[in-house]
Amino acid sequence: MVGAGLAGCEAAFQLARRGVPVRLVDMKPAERSPAHRSAHLAELVCSNSLRAKDLGHAVGLLKEEMRRLGSLVMEAADACAVPAGRALAVDRDAFARHVTERIEAHPGIETACERVDRLPDAPLAVLASGPLTAPALAADLERVVGRALAFYDAISPIVYADSVDHGVAFRASRWEDGEGDYLNLPLERAEYEAFVDALVAADPVPLHAAEARLYFEGCLPIEEMARRGRDTLAFGPMKPAGLRDPRSGRRPAAVVQLRHEDKRGVLYNLVGFQTRLRIPDQQRILRALPGLHEAVFARYGSVHRNTYVNAPACLAPTLELRARPGLYVTGQLAGVEGYVESAALGLLAGLFAAAAFRGEPPVAPPASTAHGALLRHLREGDARRFQPMNANFGLFAELLGAPRERRARNAALAARALDDLGRFAARVAP
Repeated sequence: MVGAGLAGCEAAFQLARRGVPVRLVDMKPAERSPAHRSAHLAELVCSNSLRAKDLGHAVGLLKEEMRRLGSLVMEAADACAVPAGRALAVDRDAFARHVTERIEAHPGIETACERVDRLPDAPLAVLASGPLTAPALAADLERVVGRALAFYDAISPIVYADSVDHGVAFRASRWEDGEGDYLNLPLERAEYEAFVDALVAADPVPLHAAEARLYFEGCLPIEEMARRGRDTLAFGPMKPAGLRDPRSGRRPAAVVQLRHEDKRGVLYNLVGFQTRLRIPDQQRILRALPGLHEAVFARYGSVHRNTYVNAPACLAPTLELRARPGLYVTGQLAGVEGYVESAALGLLAGLFAAAAFRGEPPVAPPASTAHGALLRHLREGDARRFQPMNANFGLFAELLGAPRERRARNAALAARALDDLGRFAARVAP
């Protein structure tokens, strides 16, 4: 097991509790990535929040599924929770200490402080080295997966299609006749100017030093482009060339283009809108745009250093590298965003590797569950433009006859997920 973050610790714990001996290797505390400070395992390097608690949010459902599957991360989170309203937040030092003590006390887990520069050649191994994988190990992984490894993450926000005002949006592609592949939100000059002013006035999240060194022109945040000139965006991702607003017959001053993020058209990506804005600013500024006043976000934008594989191109449904069967890739390295999602993949990697150790066929969670929805994203995402994703209900298998109202629909999806999870949990129990 390479990497003792949330995913690695969760995978090691799941393997050990099923009788599989584990050697858990991490370069801490002798060496640390630019983001790490603590000597403990499972360090939370950014926020101390594990996000929403209630089942009306996909990440809340994911946490409940993890509890029912015996997750170490959720055991620690619940034990170290601090007041945070509707979110689950933790005392990060107590959380890391709890996980570290449980891992080090388990007789089936050996921990070792080593820097790993090459992929393990053991017949069964798990790679959970995270988004700041050390350069030598990342280079060896790139040697195996080729161009399917990404080192920088420029993510645009994603919204639910049914939260977009389709009375404002029109479907078209630049310079093409007939109905195009994009939804377009047209802006008049005054609306565009107000948007640029809001971007320039906002206070973005600062970059870590390691991220700043990798900042490059190909993934400039929209707020940085706005600072370079009032018309930079209008000649960049918001260019209206080849488009006419069918309501007026005129070319707008600028457009926001939205592209399908999934095959069913449940989710739409704001094309070219990668951003370092804080979440409240993203909500406020983007909802001021025409057609997005009621936007519901499935994912917020970000720009940061992130090593991850192109999962649809190089991972099997069991999280094994197609090029190296027996080597499982998990956590953020496999292509998910967020603490909880990373730990959830670690849990699944532990289950899959345990089955392989025992010579049994792997058992996958149903696509109706939050765990299954994450695997579905890794399996069925578009390999041409794959990006990591948070848990959201747009990834779940469709529920026939689901209510149209969002809260009721999410409640129905959550109820189905927990019902289906019960059968899965019984099959993979230690």
